[in-house]
Amino acid sequence: MYSSSPSAMTANGSDSKKQRLDESPPSRVLHIRKLPNEVTETEVIALGLPFGKVTNILMLKGKNQAFLELGTEEAAITMVNYYTAVTPQVRNTPVFIQYSNHKELKTDSALNQRAQAVLQAVSAVQDGSSPSSDPGVLELAPPPSPVLRIIIDNMFYPVTLDVLQQIFSKFGTVMKIITFTKNNQFQALLQFSDPVNAQQAKLSLDGQNIYNSCCTLRIDFSKLVNLNVKYNNDKSRDYTRPDLPTGDGDSANKDHSLLGRRSFSLLPLQFSYFSAVGSISPLSAAAAAAAAAGRVALSGSGVSGVLLASNLNEERVKILYNKKDSALIQLSDGNQAQLAMSHLNGQKVFGKVMRVTLSKHQTVALPREGLDDQLLTKDFAGSPLHRFKKPGSKNFQNIFPPSATLHLSNIREGVGEEDLRLLFSNSGGAVKAFKFFQDRKMALIQMSSVEEAIQALMDLHNYDMGGNHHLKVSFSKSTI
Repeated sequence: MYSSSPSAMTANGSDSKKQRLDESPPSRVLHIRKLPNEVTETEVIALGLPFGKVTNILMLKGKNQAFLELGTEEAAITMVNYYTAVTPQVRNTPVFIQYSNHKELKTDSALNQRAQAVLQAVSAVQDGSSPSSDPGVLELAPPPSPVLRIIIDNMFYPVTLDVLQQIFSKFGTVMKIITFTKNNQFQALLQFSDPVNAQQAKLSLDGQNIYNSCCTLRIDFSKLVNLNVKYNNDKSRDYTRPDLPTGDGDSANKDHSLLGRRSFSLLPLQFSYFSAVGSISPLSAAAAAAAAAGRVALSGSGVSGVLLASNLNEERVKILYNKKDSALIQLSDGNQAQLAMSHLNGQKVFGKVMRVTLSKHQTVALPREGLDDQLLTKDFAGSPLHRFKKPGSKNFQNIFPPSATLHLSNIREGVGEEDLRLLFSNSGGAVKAFKFFQDRKMALIQMSSVEEAIQALMDLHNYDMGGNHHLKVSFSKSTI
């Protein structure tokens, strides 16, 4: 706070404020100013976590200010001294921290309940224990149930069972999840091992966005106290019973089961500091806390939209000049890249298991005009292959991971079931089932395996059926 460097002066206010800071005696209550709009309690708490126990917080959102109380005066002094050399930032915005004239922070328990719950959740995970019973932390009313009812509003991108498990498991052991659609809304029931964990998750996550500006979590306690899960699949999961069947006649231990499948990598590491902050040094913890910011929302900005696909069949795919089994694919934004990675990593294509990761490249550079790149680079911006082109379209809710069942649309009038069965059989697979929709412009077709369905989609999406009708093929979540 006392540095005379230009960056520190910019971060810590004018000379008059610096002078007032010099005159303020040390206190375990710190005054934080110039906070960005819409800042959350967790983001402010993250500033103090590396230096000791945070015992209270008061947000003054209308003034873009907050008061943060640490457990000891020594911890507050350490925090101020550290941020003398390192400019404190929240959401990439420099903020100003100084000692408060208050020696203790007294807050209205009813109005400050959410902040206290966040404090308890963070402290419990940091200590690796149950929520604190210290007198400095408010005791909340006993939670009614370990089961939460979750509704997803504004679901611009798909939300899967694995997404929910990864988010909510940061607050305790998730035992069971059931997902379903009701009133045209994606909903879920999620059971923790302890009702206190459910309370912490509800008060910390209710109203937060899973993705940037969309997929808002609406969380309430369920009247149920225990969930009965019969199947382990993409709609329901009992993490205490890995032996449950998938519901399609196969064991849950088969390769195509979601249990034991590839690690889920849609969410970035911004949540992981909760489990690591207790085991890293104060300096790295401060950096991690500042970077993590404690938010749930995914931001497409700053995340590469370029994916690296590797372990491809060299006889079928030749892209990178010096590495024939790898390719760079650029999507329109980071969120779509992460979604594609989560759906496609580990899938078998042309007989080989494909690996998909985020690339260090921010764009795929097109070759300079006149330069021969052996046709290894192509611009798909204007390609007719796109299924989901309109930003904000509700069709984004129909993006599903590869499955044996394919959804067909834009079927030409007069084309029958046998025509489509023959067409898809010629792609090298076996058709197990077929079903027309009522208008016969759409249909479901089930191949004998996911790999066969992937091959059929690549061969027949945008297939010219004549009469200006090009067949549209996508993966379906339904079965026949």
